Amino acid sequence: MAMPPLDALPFAIEVEGLEREFKGGIRAVDGLDLAVSAGEIYGFLGPNGAGKTTSVRILTTLLRPTAGVARVAGHDVVSDADAVRRQIGVALQEAAIDPLMTGRELLRMQGALHGLRGAVARERAGELLERVGLTQAGDRRVGGYSGGMRRRLDLAMTLVGDPRIIFLDEPTTGLDPRSRRTMWQLIRDLVAGGVTIFLTTQYLEEADQLADRIAVLDHGKLVAEGTPEELKRRIPGGHVRLRFADTRGLESAAHALGGAMRDEAALTLQVPSDASLRSLKNLLDRLDDESIEVDELTVHTPDLDDVFLALTGQLDKDKEPVR
Repeated sequence: MAMPPLDALPFAIEVEGLEREFKGGIRAVDGLDLAVSAGEIYGFLGPNGAGKTTSVRILTTLLRPTAGVARVAGHDVVSDADAVRRQIGVALQEAAIDPLMTGRELLRMQGALHGLRGAVARERAGELLERVGLTQAGDRRVGGYSGGMRRRLDLAMTLVGDPRIIFLDEPTTGLDPRSRRTMWQLIRDLVAGGVTIFLTTQYLEEADQLADRIAVLDHGKLVAEGTPEELKRRIPGGHVRLRFADTRGLESAAHALGGAMRDEAALTLQVPSDASLRSLKNLLDRLDDESIEVDELTVHTPDLDDVFLALTGQLDKDKEPVR
């Protein structure tokens, strides 16, 4: 039976009141509600122990929830788990890849698990090696691959079954900046082709660069959700920095605006702002009303590190990464 296109469904992933309790009364997931639209990259962030891994295991049918409902591609993860598995791909951080096999052999083996045989399996392996930029390395043993090459091969193996929804678990951990950006582009290309990405990552910059929306989980509960920019605007500390050509302009602006932090040496004012279009327009209108010319204007907003710290209180860049 043909599956309906994802964009015909209300949501690609839908979670209502999801709970998972372990022995000893430990509740790893506590009343989680999520709705992921088709064709978006959905970032899933939270500190260690927040419940991310448990949530993903439930959504990928590897673990049964204690309570609540989760539907992936329109199918219940408990009562229709086989249908869910046919629609998803899962790329875990620690991929089980035999280092003695070649990339092509691994892809053909994965194809066999999806019912592909002979020339069809060979063709599919070739297509995917080309897609992830590993054609030249396809017949080399994986044990000689770099970390970035392994992650790209892992993604290619995930794509063998042509999944509509892909769960990526920290896809760029340990990669150098160039390899990380290559992986980012592969992810963007997948989404451009209609795939939905559920992304967990320890790199907040990665979530900022890739995610259309972000969920922040803490102690099993959803504590915030929105676009990266929406989340940043929730945190105090945003400001507009105005630089002037001379002391006269600085003095005039300081008098007109009031409450701004002045740096006379740099000829700048720091004006508190949520960086919204409305607040910027109001600021510029006030300056224009006083005929004050600004030499340079820059907008500064809190980054996702600030958001994470404010919402979970557990970010320490010198210690454990976000999981």
